[in-house]
Amino acid sequence: VQLVESGGGVVRPGGSLRLSCVASGFDFKSATISWVRRAPGKGPERVSRLSPSGGATYSTNFVRGRFTASRDNDKNTLYLQMSDLQPEDTAVYYCAAGMSYEYWGPGTQVTVSS
Repeated sequence: VQLVESGGGVVRPGGSLRLSCVASGFDFKSATISWVRRAPGKGPERVSRLSPSGGATYSTNFVRGRFTASRDNDKNTLYLQMSDLQPEDTAVYYCAAGMSYEYWGPGTQVTVSS
């Protein structure tokens, strides 16, 4: 099982980023996949969860309306489109597969700073 995130970087407040997560080694089409972030000094926070069919739920009001999660089952890829980024969004962003987050990628750093 392998999950590899990409697309992180440094952006100014109000900026946008699109994260990707490419998966392999398991039945991606049947898996629930989540975006989870971990800010400095804080515990992990689930940002979004996608069902196998692509239905997305967002776990925090702070991201709702600014972040959009999606998946392409033909490409075994998960996406997180983030807009109007704020300093509080600074974190390492991970994709995690499974209902109990059995598998994780190494993460990609997102830093929002002026």
